[in-house]
Amino acid sequence: MRPLAVIDIDGVVADVSHRLHHLSSRPKDWGSFFAAAADDPPLEVGVRRVRELLADHEVVYLTGRPEWLRKDTERWLAAQEITGSALHMRRRGDRRPARQTKAELLAELAHGREVRIVLDDDPEVVDALAAAGWPVELATWLPHSRTLAQAQETEGRT
Repeated sequence: MRPLAVIDIDGVVADVSHRLHHLSSRPKDWGSFFAAAADDPPLEVGVRRVRELLADHEVVYLTGRPEWLRKDTERWLAAQEITGSALHMRRRGDRRPARQTKAELLAELAHGREVRIVLDDDPEVVDALAAAGWPVELATWLPHSRTLAQAQETEGRT
């Protein structure tokens, strides 16, 4: 079995910048924010990194995107030619902070497997996973937005 490379999507391989304005208003327009995900430009640094990892790792995606966005996300990953073996998404109704949901899902999917790298753009997630002993790396090629951080950590939405 090849070792696992666990990859986040938003901010790692997908540029969410163009849809953040949907979260600046009150109330936040979550429907439009997620609906626009199909139009995310690729982050070439992240896409290139995943292509390199695919050569000798089993790539799995661990994202805070909601389950109802699965088909669009799978199509987007295929269009970038970075389809992995599995796509793990936020469970319906789960509004816990990303650092908690991702830690739990990572432990489940890694059961009995070697996780060689976890790549995420959220400093809170990276800190939590590193503290738990996971080999995690912070993706820094897209500045982490305060709006997205609030959505991930306070509102448990992505």
